[in-house]
Amino acid sequence: VQFMESGGGLVQPGGSLRLSCAASGFTVSSYAMSWYRQAPGKERESVARMSSLRTITYYADSVKGRFTISRDNAKNTMYLQMNSLKPEDTAVYFCNRATPVLPWGQGTQVTVSS
Repeated sequence: VQFMESGGGLVQPGGSLRLSCAASGFTVSSYAMSWYRQAPGKERESVARMSSLRTITYYADSVKGRFTISRDNAKNTMYLQMNSLKPEDTAVYFCNRATPVLPWGQGTQVTVSS
C-alpha cells in the first residue's frame, strides 16, 4: 500500500490549492478516507473524511466551509480542494484510510504566508 500526496506549495492568505493523493495497492473507494495534516510541533489531525459511498462527509470546524474532499474512482485518487487559506493551515498534508490507518505517505507541504 502506498499513498502519494502532491499539490502543495506556497500560497498567500486567501489563496487556493488542490491537493491530490494517488493510492496504489489499495482501492480508495472501498473505505472511508480522510485527509490529515500535521503542523510543526503539533499532533497529526484529521481535517476531512469521506465515507466509501460518498454519502457522509466530515470536516473539522477549522476548515468547514473552506475545504472540500472528493474522490475519482477511475484514477483511484483522493482530492482536497482548499480555498480561503489561512496561515494556520500551514502544515504537511496526508491522506489515509479513516480507520485503521495504513502506512503513511510522505505528505505534501502547504505553506500559507504573505
